[in-house]
Formats: sequence, structure tokens, C-alpha cells
Amino acid sequence: MLTPTTATQGFILLDARLRPVAYNSEAVQILSFPTRPDGIRQLSQFLGDKIRSTLVNGGSTDSPQFVRECKAGRRTYSCRAFRVDCSGSAENKAPISFAILLERHMSSAAALAGLARQFDLTARECETVALLLEGLTSKEIANRMKISPNTVKAFLRLVMLKMDVSTRSGIVGKAVRPTQFD
Repeated sequence: MLTPTTATQGFILLDARLRPVAYNSEAVQILSFPTRPDGIRQLSQFLGDKIRSTLVNGGSTDSPQFVRECKAGRRTYSCRAFRVDCSGSAENKAPISFAILLERHMSSAAALAGLARQFDLTARECETVALLLEGLTSKEIANRMKISPNTVKAFLRLVMLKMDVSTRSGIVGKAVRPTQFD
């Protein structure tokens, strides 16, 4: 098992039979929820069963179809699976075949609240940023907010100043960058 880290992502390496070869403590916490990991006797076997029942959507063992999302309680995680070309070593007879990355989804409301705190945004600036993140133009944002396009541009300029960026895409980049707001 890998040593515990402060990362918020779960990481698992699987062999060709979808058995865990290595994993971090966050992956164990995600997959064992609501059970406490320290109460599980045969952790590797438990994780293997949980991976096959929760993260594999179908397909053969040679090319399994992994889910894109999984839930652990109220939290939702994106599941990204990668095929790994790796031959086995003398100590490890089963080569690593897959790497799984589990990343926590953050609700857009929580993300915007964190953004508002971090950059001291007003409610209207947050609303403008939320609509910008939907991909709307200034004119479309103005229609939704029932204000003029010039007012939208003024809100966006203020947000750019507060976020220390110079473009609309700079706002989006800072808004979607993976940051913990808990």
C-alpha cells in the first residue's frame, strides 16, 4: 500500500484481473464508505470486490468499461481509468494493467461560494461568473440578469481586477482550477 498523503484524490493501480496492486488511503476511504477502513480485515480482497462492483460498468476482463462517476455518501467522484503498459517484475508476477484516479466533484454552488470568499466577490459578480462559466456571451448574460451588456462588462472588469487576470478566459481558468474550498 502507498503511504497516506494529504491528496484529495484516490489512486489505485490494478492488475489484469482488476485486483488492487497499490492504492492510497483516500481511495480506501472513498471505496469503503460508510465502513471504517480500519475495520476491514482483508482490505485488498474487499477493495477488489468493491472495484468490480462499483467502478466497472461491464466489458470483458481484457477491456473493462469503467464508470465515469461513483458516489460515496453525499459525495460524487469522477472516475478516470487509464490502461497501463507495464510488464511484471520478479517480485510482482501480475503486471499493472490499469490506473484509476478518483477525484471529488464539487458542487457549483460550493465552488462559487469558495470563489466569492477567496476573491471577495459580490453576489452580482458571482452571478455573472456563474453565467460566464455556462459559456454565455455578455449579451446573453445581460438578458438573463436583466441588465445592460455594459453593466455585465463592468462586472467582468471588476472580477478580473479582483482575480488578477486580464481576460474572460482567465476568470474561467481561476474558477475551475482544482482548489479545496471546504
